Amino acid sequence: MRRADRLFQIVQHLRGGRLVTARLLSERLEVSERTIYRDIADLQSTGVPIDGEAGVGYLMREGFELPPLMFTRDEIVALVAGARMVRAFGGAAMARAAEEALIKIGTVLPEPERDRIARTEIHTPRWVVSDMDRQTIDALERAVEARDVLRLDYRDEAGRGSERDVRPLGLWFWGKVWTLVAWCELRGDFRTFRIDRIATIAPAGRTFRPERGKQLADFYRRMEMHEAMIGKAYAS
Repeated sequence: MRRADRLFQIVQHLRGGRLVTARLLSERLEVSERTIYRDIADLQSTGVPIDGEAGVGYLMREGFELPPLMFTRDEIVALVAGARMVRAFGGAAMARAAEEALIKIGTVLPEPERDRIARTEIHTPRWVVSDMDRQTIDALERAVEARDVLRLDYRDEAGRGSERDVRPLGLWFWGKVWTLVAWCELRGDFRTFRIDRIATIAPAGRTFRPERGKQLADFYRRMEMHEAMIGKAYAS
């Protein structure tokens, strides 16, 4: 880890008014306590409001903020890879936002880090998701955020159609297909819908409030219980 990155991490660990010992910092950052003492002294000399002393611990007074865009090499690679994946597999609005985010990040990074964006050799196909599916993804994402009940015209694997009102809860991407996780008012239960099998989407004209047993967290718990039962049955 570069020293600049280590200093940044020390500040992050001290934020929030928590008392943190040099030993804990040395363990997390994998350096000696002597190095931590020296780093904190250097931070204090530059005006970072860190209080405390060796053998007791350190904390940072509230109100101190660092510039929001200080990224390590691995963080830049992750951001670039993520943005390129969204551009290839996400909705149209997501793809545009990913491109714009990379441009904004590049304009505020120091020159060496800015060059690293261009040198990141992690690529994805340019065209993977159809334009229709991109529009569907965007519409569903907005409905999830707004908690709008939707009316779906859905086709199953055999091509049979059904119309149902659903509460959109979240989107899952499986590598090749997107699915919508929703509470189906017709079935009175959770259902997942493949995006590429949704023929039409229309607003049902109402919103919904989170209800116990009908939220995404409840869906996750049910999935975990199901996987645990399968694992137990397989083990026996």
